Amino acid sequence: MEISEKLLCLFSTEVSAEEDRYVIEVPRQEVETGDIDPEDVYRVALISRDEATDTESPSAQPQSAPSEPQPPVDVGETRYVEIEDIGKQGDGIARVERGYVIIVPGADVGERVKVEVSEVKSNFAVGEIIEETF
Repeated sequence: MEISEKLLCLFSTEVSAEEDRYVIEVPRQEVETGDIDPEDVYRVALISRDEATDTESPSAQPQSAPSEPQPPVDVGETRYVEIEDIGKQGDGIARVERGYVIIVPGADVGERVKVEVSEVKSNFAVGEIIEETF
């Protein structure tokens, strides 16, 4: 299954019936981290539970889930980001899914750049500019 780079968040939820409509609940954390604005309209994709389940054998599954969410980026990945802030050392700061920070040296507030992720830590990544504007 291919996931779009425009994905803002991913979570599991139930669909509930309310009078003449069906409702899904968005976890509070997704709004509080800034990925979702309750005033905006979003496209929602629903994936069946069967497709979402990994098909590997049970012995190949990890024994326990990680205690922290994994970073939403990988080394070598390219991302289109907008610089929202400047860090203490003068580097550009962009935020992606769940408020995760990508530090972009040489970028200024308001710039929209394509970056290649060169380093990934649990709470931030570093991205090098590969395209100035998009």
